[in-house]
Amino acid sequence: MKLLKEIRVLVPAVIFAISSCDDSRNDENYPIIPVPFTSVKMTDNFWAPRILTNHKVTIPIAFGYCESTGRIKNFEIAGGLDTGAFQTLYPFDDSDVTKIIEGAAYSLQTYPDPELEAYVDSLIRKIGLAQEDDGYLYTNRTIAEMGYGKIHEWAEGKRWEKTNILSHELYNLGHMYEAAVAYYLATGKRELLDISLKSADLVDRDFGWDAFVSYPGHQVIEMGLVKLYRTTGERRYLDLAKFFLDARGTREDGDEYAQSHKKVTEQTEAVGHSVRATYMYSGMADVAAILDDEAYINAITSIWEDLVYRKMYITGGIGASGGNEGFAEPWHLPNMTAYCETCASIGNIFFNHRLFSMHGEGKYFDILEKTLYNGALSGVNLAGDRFFYPNPLESDGRHQRSAWFGCACCPSNICRFIPAIPGYIYSVTDNDLYVNLYASNQADVRVGSKEVRISQVTNYPWEGKVSLTVDPADEGRFTLRLRIPGWARNEAIPGALYSFSDTVNEGYSLIINGEGFQPEVIDGYAGVTRKWKKGDLVELSLPMPVRTVIADERVKEDSGRYAVQRGPLMFCAEWPDIAGGNVFNIVIDKNPQFTTEFVPGMLNGTAIIKTNGHHAMKNPDGSVSPGVPEEVRFIPYHLWNNRGKGEMRVWIPYN
Repeated sequence: MKLLKEIRVLVPAVIFAISSCDDSRNDENYPIIPVPFTSVKMTDNFWAPRILTNHKVTIPIAFGYCESTGRIKNFEIAGGLDTGAFQTLYPFDDSDVTKIIEGAAYSLQTYPDPELEAYVDSLIRKIGLAQEDDGYLYTNRTIAEMGYGKIHEWAEGKRWEKTNILSHELYNLGHMYEAAVAYYLATGKRELLDISLKSADLVDRDFGWDAFVSYPGHQVIEMGLVKLYRTTGERRYLDLAKFFLDARGTREDGDEYAQSHKKVTEQTEAVGHSVRATYMYSGMADVAAILDDEAYINAITSIWEDLVYRKMYITGGIGASGGNEGFAEPWHLPNMTAYCETCASIGNIFFNHRLFSMHGEGKYFDILEKTLYNGALSGVNLAGDRFFYPNPLESDGRHQRSAWFGCACCPSNICRFIPAIPGYIYSVTDNDLYVNLYASNQADVRVGSKEVRISQVTNYPWEGKVSLTVDPADEGRFTLRLRIPGWARNEAIPGALYSFSDTVNEGYSLIINGEGFQPEVIDGYAGVTRKWKKGDLVELSLPMPVRTVIADERVKEDSGRYAVQRGPLMFCAEWPDIAGGNVFNIVIDKNPQFTTEFVPGMLNGTAIIKTNGHHAMKNPDGSVSPGVPEEVRFIPYHLWNNRGKGEMRVWIPYN
């Protein structure tokens, strides 16, 4: 068996025909296919400016910090262009460079930029020089073995020996593989792809049931290998991804922290490090979609229920504990010490998008949207140059976004995530066009053999009115499926972890070419099946009253408190909007009345919510009584800390 494996790897993977990662290959992809972001042109005032800021500000400064901190110099030293010891704190710092390259690849497809492309090309050349002759690429070890300093303690010993613990050798490669595919698809240039294929062939030779049985301590290579498989058609890469998943739980040194305590098919709870976890669940979904692996599907479905029903914050953030950067026990969701790492929110979006593409149920996009507009977006400021690592739901003023971090996974993740957001808006099958998210845009999609242009005009998320124009190239019959969010159907979140404190009778409305239409909502989507012709106009109205959210009584930290929600956005009280900046002694009415106002000159334009409340006063005898009544204002949670540090709260007492 091993001889056969060695013979196979002698055939270079690069000889295989490389496709454009054609998502129409349904036998190798999900039953519901995302429309790529390159087919969607954003024209809105919410996401389009953020995508532009990511291109003009975030990506350049991230590359700048990689230069100034020595991340790029590590490749130069390993490649013989410079001398010196390993420059940075962690052996996984190589991955920051490739994540930003992935983001640049996405951004170049929206904003062609010869200068940025030339810079990325120069980085790729340095990465190639740093790769050893047999394909090994890990600058920390290469530099040490060149005689410059010592190898990091996390990677001491032989190659791969500690990859299941903390060496991050495979983690670095996984991010490089993803960047390689993205850059190849963006530019047609294959230098980084060839570097990645050479690396993947080495990994395939060194690992396996008939070779070294181990797995990555920090998952991500599984997703990267699936992308290499889809790009090249080389089955070995898919098999290797599945091997790394199936090898978990087979060693005595496995633990919950890295989700290696059990076989992946035996896991039913979200445990351990939350970024590792969501990357693994996403990789499982990728493999399951291709192989129709029922055991994988059952496992990740159970894990999703545990995560959403017992361990997720109302912002969509996940990971309550800073000690393990991950999950705590069910219903333990402290607010000020909430970890809610930005990378974990992005991983949660990856996971839910894949589950939707597998099952077609709107509940997955309900979680995706909740996380997107709140827990993930709070990770970067409006200027695009400051970042949160944790995203707490309460602050006494000690929290503030930083320009960079020693462990810089979150800024580099933001770089690659923001430009890809348009790719979450639409999905298709041969007979269905799903509208998953609402934002002004124009998209060219293919529904089976039918070419369709669809245009959205909306002021979402500030308003709930959406106009969609459907322009098929030729008249044709298919089903337009419009997501009706849970929050528009009196469901704060799937499951009972959070619920609205009251019921609103106002429902959504749908008008097609001027006539009212009432389709049945199935799995969270209103389906309209008809023969579509050019200029068909669909008008959707989603009610957006201000709602108060209460938590399951087992979440002790939120007892006697409301969270404030309008549409997909969670709101918070922040110090500049409260008299004296004292948010922590604000109490709102048990039955509050709200007003909403859009303020163009505030925080680049935002809705604010107002209600009545008071400052609680402590009496000499220790009792507490209401103080002077005052107006309480709320801003969207994702916008907090753009005006300096101070007190902030999402959950506001009503007692």
